[in-house]
Amino acid sequence: MSERLQKVMAHAGVASRRKAEKLIVEGHVKVNGKVVKELGTKVTESDEVEVDEVPISKEVPVYYLLYKPRGVITAVTDDKHRKTVIDLLSEVTERIYPVGRLDYDTSGLLLLTNDGDLDNHLTHPKYEVDKTYVAKVKGTITNDDMKRLRTGIHIDGRKTASAKATVIRNNNNSTIVSLTIHEGRNHQVKKMFLALGHPVEKLSRQSYGFLNLDGLQPGDYRRLKPHEVEELKKMSQDRKR
Repeated sequence: MSERLQKVMAHAGVASRRKAEKLIVEGHVKVNGKVVKELGTKVTESDEVEVDEVPISKEVPVYYLLYKPRGVITAVTDDKHRKTVIDLLSEVTERIYPVGRLDYDTSGLLLLTNDGDLDNHLTHPKYEVDKTYVAKVKGTITNDDMKRLRTGIHIDGRKTASAKATVIRNNNNSTIVSLTIHEGRNHQVKKMFLALGHPVEKLSRQSYGFLNLDGLQPGDYRRLKPHEVEELKKMSQDRKR
């Protein structure tokens, strides 16, 4: 039975399907010793697939939850030699990668896996996964600001989807706000508050779907339980538009 090359790569834990397609187009992949750049290429179990000269092998899927600290890059490697989230999971032997990303100066819940299909489901725009952030923003958030957060704000030329927003605490010169969104636009939370005139001073992702950071400190991680993995898979399918 033959399958598309990018799907085989995703199942092997090399990268998500979309990232695998990029690797193929850029010439990083060989099939039976020959570079392949065609996305329609199909392979069978007897074909030898290499990525950057390293043969791929089908790995058992693994799933981890990390409490990412601030000052860590959400990447597998970094050309500036900064600490990455993979460095924090140094005892994990499988080749894993982060699901989505958190900014360098943002802390909080991050998933890592070698399951390319699940990564694709959780990060693709057509799926909706609630993500709750706690932001410390400059200035005092008004009732009008809260209404705009809940109904949508125009950033990058289009309006954000409706969100859940709650003021946790008002300080003298700042406000602590809980914001739940299901989109995954680049720097979305920061841009939403900036559009209101309240730049983010500190940001943390507290939950991802039903998962949270209970019992973890920054830098801690744990393996997801089987029922959590199944719930994630079910959630990503149920939320499909």
